[in-house]
Amino acid sequence: MTKHAAKILAEDKIRVNSVHPGVINTPMVEKSFEEYPELKETVKANFPLPPHTGEPEDLAYMVVFLASDESKFATGSEFVIDGGATSTR
Repeated sequence: MTKHAAKILAEDKIRVNSVHPGVINTPMVEKSFEEYPELKETVKANFPLPPHTGEPEDLAYMVVFLASDESKFATGSEFVIDGGATSTR
C-alpha cells in the first residue's frame, strides 16, 4: 500500500512512507507487562539490541525525519522501528 500510494502521488510531489513499530513502552504495554510478567522477559529476549522496549521518542524521531526536507528523496519505504526484533526471524 505504501509503495502503491507513493507511485500514484509522486506526480503531485507527495512522498509516502510508513513506520512500523515494534513493542513500544506505552501505558498499555506497561499494563500488559504487569499482568503478565513473563511477557516482558519474552519480549526483551527477542531484541538484538540491548534488551529494552522502544520508547515513544524512538518513533517520533523517525516521523520528524520523514516529515522534514532531510528525507526529500525517501518515498515508498517502510521503516521498521522494532529494535531488530524482526531481523531475528
